[in-house]
Amino acid sequence: MLYAILCYNEEDYVGAWTPEEDAIVMDRLGKVQQGWAEKGKLGPVARLMPTTAAATLRKGKEEPLILDGPFAETKEQLLGFYIVDCEGLEEALDKARELAAANPGKGCYEIRPVALFMPGGPLSP
Repeated sequence: MLYAILCYNEEDYVGAWTPEEDAIVMDRLGKVQQGWAEKGKLGPVARLMPTTAAATLRKGKEEPLILDGPFAETKEQLLGFYIVDCEGLEEALDKARELAAANPGKGCYEIRPVALFMPGGPLSP
């Protein structure tokens, strides 16, 4: 079954990393990802731009309302996600533990089963 592992953290905390600190974390996460890819367990991975680059389309009226930013009422923001193929929730939790070990500090990982997955064509950042 496919699981989405959603990465949440405080943007101010992550944004305060120096380029060298960011590179160290990304290198450690890359090693975790490479291990999963070699086992055929890794799907798409995305690191999202800061919420200042986001917009929200709020439904509920005839004409949707477009707002700058995500306006999430939380201290943490969604910073990225992984799609991984796991036998069950325990394996997905183990993968989240690997990510947490590679990226110690604040934040959390939310693990959700994927109900529908439709891979698109190749993208480039």
